Amino acid sequence: MRVPKHIKCASASALLSLVGCGSATIGAVSARPASAKWVSPSMPSPDGGQVRTTIYYGPWQCSPAFMSRCESKCAAQGHALMGCMWLADIKGDWQGRFMLLPAAAGGRLAITHCCCNYPKVADTKSRRDTWENSRASFRRQWSSEFGEWPNSNGVSWAGHHIFDLGHGGPPLAPDNVIPAPADVHGVFNKQYPACYSGGGQWSTPGPERPYVD
Repeated sequence: MRVPKHIKCASASALLSLVGCGSATIGAVSARPASAKWVSPSMPSPDGGQVRTTIYYGPWQCSPAFMSRCESKCAAQGHALMGCMWLADIKGDWQGRFMLLPAAAGGRLAITHCCCNYPKVADTKSRRDTWENSRASFRRQWSSEFGEWPNSNGVSWAGHHIFDLGHGGPPLAPDNVIPAPADVHGVFNKQYPACYSGGGQWSTPGPERPYVD
């Protein structure tokens, strides 16, 4: 998945040493670790320096702010909010130089999905075929920015569609696909129907920061 927002923030804020840009994880910290974590190699930043990306995986209940944002998003589209899932947090750490001096910056980007009461689409198979036919090229493009697409024992991780294909999600949008290990992807797929059903944990706000690094 492309996340230019946190990369741009990091490079633009080098003079501020280490900062948070749009940080999604400020507040009380629970003791529970993320369900999985992936760390990229250091990759060149378009503005100079090096960026290392870390993905922390949930899913977690959305914070009150994310829940409110989802409610507004659904309403603006003429839909009701059924639930909200906080799927992952993407952390970017930039290191480089500013005015000839060593500098560093960073930020986090929350990956959430608003389960509005979207109708199911009729062309799910076509969307899935589009993804499967272009999956290899999508991974190559992703890898050029973040490093090799994650794998476990030589088996590539699944590409999880944040806005799911069954409700109209775009199959190849760079900001709609995130790599996910098999066990985490299985949890995502199991919990999406529960999120769309309303009620339960995905309709209840969670903490501001639900995991530890």
